[in-house]
Amino acid sequence: MVHLEQLATGLDALHLFFYVPLVLPGLLGLAAPRLADRLEPRAATWLLAGSAVVLAGGSTVALGVLVLAGLIRVPLLAFLGHWSLSSVQQADPVSKAEAALAAVLLAVVAVAAARLLRRRVRALVEAGFEAACLPGAGDYVVIDDPAPEAYALPGHPGRPGRIVVSSGMLAALDEDEREVLIAHERTHLRAHHYAFVAVAHLAAAANPLLRPVCTAVAYTVERWADETAASACGDRRRAARAVGKAALAAKHGPPSRNPATALGIRGDGLRGAGPVPRRVAADAER
Repeated sequence: MVHLEQLATGLDALHLFFYVPLVLPGLLGLAAPRLADRLEPRAATWLLAGSAVVLAGGSTVALGVLVLAGLIRVPLLAFLGHWSLSSVQQADPVSKAEAALAAVLLAVVAVAAARLLRRRVRALVEAGFEAACLPGAGDYVVIDDPAPEAYALPGHPGRPGRIVVSSGMLAALDEDEREVLIAHERTHLRAHHYAFVAVAHLAAAANPLLRPVCTAVAYTVERWADETAASACGDRRRAARAVGKAALAAKHGPPSRNPATALGIRGDGLRGAGPVPRRVAADAER
């Protein structure tokens, strides 16, 4: 068993080290918009989402270490661990105030992450049931709704997801533009973009400094879908016009409450969720 004197000496050396994971997410948050705009969208999505998970995990562990450093000051725990309480009080660099603050922060982020995870899982289940109940056997279904709308619904294990497009959206687009829109939504579905968005939001729940990463990932998955749609149709300008036209049509419709909205997998700011990606808008203007 490691003696408390050795643990206390280690804590003194690592005191500042365990604060580093708490602030590193802020650097990623500052860099996220630039990375999202400059990197290839698929690479940017993986990099941002993966980095967010690692940094969120690191900050959570750091909070746990600070809490543990405070707990070993408790006489009963020191006795049970065969530690010298006097040595802890002399050598432990973590104050009671720091440990108490870390405990509060750890509890807050744990509750926030648990609530967000619960909402995401419920939305995913609802999306799967909705996809299974839609008519037809293919991955693309048209619903009779005058409101311009298009979204991807992930399915349950063993059941494919579905692409849903309203009759109102089809009426707003010509045949070529419809193909671009379907290719865009199919990319969201097949690349599991909802998972990247969910991971970024869970990381931000664990460390609020990562919130800019959520916006960046939402942007990169749209760029990813845009690039795939452009490759499918072979004309970037036509793809940009189609995406922009669909987004503008959807902004005039009422807010949607379908599960795809909660999963963050709606395309290109539909329903006013955000602007058309900058690169798409630039291509449309050329």
